[in-house]
Amino acid sequence: MEDKLKELKARLVEINDLESAAALLEWDQSTYMPPGGAAARGRQIGTLQRLAHEKFTDAAIGKLLDDLRPYEEGLPFDSDEASLIRVTRRDYERAIKIPAPFIAQLYDHMSASYQVWAEARPANDFARAQPYLEKTLDLSRQLAEFFPGYEHIADPLIDFTDYGMKVSTVRATFAELREQLVPLVQAITSQPPADDTCLRQTFPEAQQLAFGVEIVKRFGYDFERGRQDKTPHPFTTEFSIGDVRITTRVKENDLGEALFSTMHESGHAMYEQGVCRDLDGTPLANGTSSGAHESQSRLWENIVGRSRGCWRFFYPRLQAVFPDQLGDVPLETFYRAINKVERSLIRTEADEVTYNLHILLRFDFELALLEGKLAVRDLPEAWRERFEADLGIVPPDDRDGVLQDVHWYSGTIGGSFQGYTLGNILGSAFFEKALETHPEILAEIEAGEFGTLHGWLNEHIYRHGRKYTPSELIERVTGGPLNVGPYIRYLREKYGELYEL
Repeated sequence: MEDKLKELKARLVEINDLESAAALLEWDQSTYMPPGGAAARGRQIGTLQRLAHEKFTDAAIGKLLDDLRPYEEGLPFDSDEASLIRVTRRDYERAIKIPAPFIAQLYDHMSASYQVWAEARPANDFARAQPYLEKTLDLSRQLAEFFPGYEHIADPLIDFTDYGMKVSTVRATFAELREQLVPLVQAITSQPPADDTCLRQTFPEAQQLAFGVEIVKRFGYDFERGRQDKTPHPFTTEFSIGDVRITTRVKENDLGEALFSTMHESGHAMYEQGVCRDLDGTPLANGTSSGAHESQSRLWENIVGRSRGCWRFFYPRLQAVFPDQLGDVPLETFYRAINKVERSLIRTEADEVTYNLHILLRFDFELALLEGKLAVRDLPEAWRERFEADLGIVPPDDRDGVLQDVHWYSGTIGGSFQGYTLGNILGSAFFEKALETHPEILAEIEAGEFGTLHGWLNEHIYRHGRKYTPSELIERVTGGPLNVGPYIRYLREKYGELYEL
C-alpha cells in the first residue's frame, strides 16, 4: 500500500508541475507579456491544462485510488495520507466527467478573452468584449451540464470554488446578511461622508510600492518565497509553497489603491505560503475554498489593515515617507479617510459596509445569465439599473460598470463572486476566535507585531491546505457552522463608533 501511495504522489506531482507551468504563463500574460503573444499564449496554456487533465483522469489513478481505499479507512481521518487519498478521489471523480478537449478549449478561450478585456476596459468598449463574454457564458453552461442532477445550473460552478455550497445556501446566507446590512448602510450614508482628500494627493509610485512591501513583510509575507509586480487587476498566484507571488496596481493620485490591494493579496499569499511543506505538489497544497481564501485577504486588508491600532504604528512611518502630503494630517483624519463609507462605483475600492452590495449584485447577475433570463447584450443596461436601485448611483460608462471586474473575462460565469462575501463573514469569525485565545493580539498590532495572529492563523487554517472541506474547517475553527453574527458585530462596533450610531 505504501508503494501505491508513493506512485500516486509521483503522478500527482507531475500533474501539478504541468498546472504550475500553465499558471506561470498566465502570470506572465498578466504582467510582462507583449500583446502580440496573446494568441499563442492561449494555445500554450490550453495545451498544458489539457495534458494535466488527461494525466489526472488516467484510469491508472482511478485504480490506485480504489486500491488505496482500505488503507485510507485504516488511517486517522485528518492524517496527511488519508486526506490526500480522500481529496484526490473527490477531485478525480469530478474531473473524469469533463472531456479533455473541453478543458483545452476553455483555457484557450479564457486567455484570449482576458487579452481582449485588458484592451477593451480602458477603451470603454464593451462591444468588443461582448462576443467573448457570450462564448464564456456558453462554455460555463456546458461545464455545468457535465454534472447533471443539480438543483440550479450554477451549483456545479459554485462547487468548484466553494465546495459543498449551492445557490440555495448562498442565497439564504446573503438574504440574512442583506437584512442586517441595508439598515446599516442607510444609517451611515445618510450622514455627511468622511473627508478623504488627504488620500487624493500626488504620491509617487516607487514610494507607494516600497511602503506597501514594508507593511506586508511585517504582516508575515515571505519575500524569499514571493515577489510583487504590477497588473491591471491585482491577484495572487502560487507555483509552489516556495513561490507565491502577488500583484498590485498603482494610482499616483490615490494612496489607498496600491496600499490596500497589497495588503489584500498578501493575505491570500500568506495562506498559500503557510501550507505544510509536506503537502507541496499535491492537491492538498492550496487553500480549501474561495471563501476561506477571501477570509484571509479581507482579514489582513480590513480587520487588521484598516484598524486604528495598525495605523498607530504605521502612520508616523507613512508621514515620514510623504511629509509634504501627510505631515500635517492627524492620525484620526487619516483613519476616518481610509474607512470612509459611501456609495461608490468600483467593487475593489468599496468600503467594508457597502462592499457586499457589489457582490450581491454580481451574484444575482451570474444566476440570471446562466438561467437565460438575462442576455449578455443587455448586461450593461441591467447593470446600470441595478446599480442605481441598490447603491443610488449610475455608472457613467461600461469601463466602471460591467467591464470593471476581470473575473467573467478570464474565467467562467458562475462561482466567481460569492467567495468574497463568504470571506468577509469568515474573516470576522476567525479573527474573533483568535482574540478569544490571544486577547493580546490587539496590543501587539498597535506595536507593529503580527506574529501571534499570523501564527494562530497558520496553526488553525493555513497549514492544513485542502485537508478539510470548507464546512469542516469552519466547524473546527469556530465550533459551529457559517454564521453572519461575528461579521455584523464587527461592522456595528467599528462603524458605530466612527459614525456615532
